[in-house]
Amino acid sequence: MGADIGPIGNSPVVILVRPQLADNIGAVARAMANGGLFHLRLVAPRDGWPQERAWRQASGADRILDALTLHDTVAEAVADLHHVYATCPRPRHIIKPVLTARGAAAELRAVCARDLRAGLLFGPERAGLDNDDMAQADALVRYPLNPAFMSLNLAQAVMVLAYEWWTAADATPARHLMTNETTIATKGELENFLGHLTAELDASGFLRNLPKRPGMVRNIRHLFQRGEVTEQELRTLHGMVTELALGRRQRGRDEGG
Repeated sequence: MGADIGPIGNSPVVILVRPQLADNIGAVARAMANGGLFHLRLVAPRDGWPQERAWRQASGADRILDALTLHDTVAEAVADLHHVYATCPRPRHIIKPVLTARGAAAELRAVCARDLRAGLLFGPERAGLDNDDMAQADALVRYPLNPAFMSLNLAQAVMVLAYEWWTAADATPARHLMTNETTIATKGELENFLGHLTAELDASGFLRNLPKRPGMVRNIRHLFQRGEVTEQELRTLHGMVTELALGRRQRGRDEGG
């Protein structure tokens, strides 16, 4: 049965117009599942349906393939929708709004939030949508990629929009520090370590230049204050400083006195 996936709220329908290869249909289902899309419609697939190879390529997104619907025409596939967006890899002599994938995802989120149904048209692998197909759409979507090479396969094209759809409502911070079982050290814990380090640096003679000592200590402090040092890292640093001091004393180089 594959992964336990299903519709997540009111999400856009992905409509593949005259898809040519079952492998690509399966790969599209996989891309959709990654982006939280579930509803898939096929318009006149070249080799008919179902095709076993699609399930093999879906990598567990079986339920999307199990639930998809077949349609004879684009008009039939979009008949129950309120807004339709068509991907357009090449400029056409059509007067319609053109959006990036990110812009389309933002509009789709707004449309679906109003409990309206939306769809995304993707054309055949070889030639893309024709003018009659795009006449069914409210707006076109064109990806801003390298103008010297703008070649995506069908699943990649779906993945781009699925990713933008998902991230348009995702609250994951753009950057975070993964600390696993430890936590960020407090200023007090950091101050304790810096005191330990400075004392040993004094004892070793590293800070013997008294006129320069305040500036050297400040520079060391700045070094450790720049980042979010974790408690575990501080424990490791404490151990390192202790062992270095121990080794120095064992060699008779205790310069603290």
